[in-house]
Amino acid sequence: MLMTNRKHIYSSFGLRIESDIPLPELPSPEPFDSFGMGTVTVTKSLAPLLWDESRQVDNYLAVCHHQVLIRVPDVAIFCMRGGDTIIISPYEPSAEDKIRLYILGTCMGIILMQRRILPLHGSAIAIHGKAYAILGVSGAGKSTLASTLLSKGYQLLSDDLIAVTLADDHAPTVMPSYPQQKMWQESIDRLGMSSANLKPLFDRETKFAVPVPSRFCNSPLPLAGVYELVKTETNATIKPIDGLIRFHTLLQHTFRGFLIERLNLMEWHFKTLARFANRIDMYRLQRPASGFSAHELADYLLNTIHKEDSDHD
Repeated sequence: MLMTNRKHIYSSFGLRIESDIPLPELPSPEPFDSFGMGTVTVTKSLAPLLWDESRQVDNYLAVCHHQVLIRVPDVAIFCMRGGDTIIISPYEPSAEDKIRLYILGTCMGIILMQRRILPLHGSAIAIHGKAYAILGVSGAGKSTLASTLLSKGYQLLSDDLIAVTLADDHAPTVMPSYPQQKMWQESIDRLGMSSANLKPLFDRETKFAVPVPSRFCNSPLPLAGVYELVKTETNATIKPIDGLIRFHTLLQHTFRGFLIERLNLMEWHFKTLARFANRIDMYRLQRPASGFSAHELADYLLNTIHKEDSDHD
C-alpha cells in the first residue's frame, strides 16, 4: 500500500484505487501500474442528502443515469458515480469490516458496469498462463473448488467478482483483483485447513476471509474457459455448454445483473457477451448436493483443460 496526500493507494481489477479508507485486502499499485485503465476514488461523506435527493427504486436502491446508491441499514449509504467515484456515508456505529466488504463487492461490481467492464459472479483461477472462471449462484461451491485448485499449485486471480475486459479483437481478459477468498467453515474443515487465525466476515461467524498471498496471480490473463458449477441430486458430471445456452450462462452469472436494465446497459451487455461467448470453452460441472466432491470436480476441470490444450496443439 502507498499513501499520497493522506489517501491510501491500491490496484485491483485493473484500476488504480485512491481511498480515504484503508483497504488492506488490496495489493499496492507497483505490480499493476502499467495497466492504464483509470482511477477510482473512494471518499467518505457524512451527508445523507445523497439518498434523500435521489430517485429511489425501493428502500435499498436508487438509480439514475450516472449514479447508483445502495442503502445498507446500520452500515452505510454507498454511492457509485460515473465509474470513477465511490462515496460512503456511514451510519454510526458501523464496523469498517462491513463497509470494506461492500466496497470490494457490490460497489466495485457497479463501478465496473459503469466503466463498461463485464463483471461476472465467480472465482477465476490461473492455470498454465490462462484464466478459467468458475461461475455459479451463491452457495454453489465456487470458492471451495477454487481453493482445491490452489492446493494443487494453481493461482487465484479473483474471488466472487471477476472483471473481464475485451481487447480490440474481442479477446476476453481477466484482470486480477486481490489475494483473498471467502470460505465457509464446512469447506475449510473439508479441505483440512484451520480457521483458528482467520477473521470472520462481519456477523457471519462461520464464513471467513482467507488470505492467499502466495497463491495470487497479479497479471492479467486471457480468459480461456468458463465452468458453471451447479448442484445436482446425481453423481458429479461435466458436460459441454453449447449454442445459445453459452450466452444465457454468461447472462445469468453477470454480477448484480439486475442493474443492467436500470443502468440502460442492455445493448452493451448483449454485444459484450456475444463478442466472446463462442471464443472460449464452456462446461457445466454438476456437483452432488450431498457429500464433498471438490477434488473430483477439480480433476474433471483439469482433465478438460488438458484435453482442450492437446486438441489445440
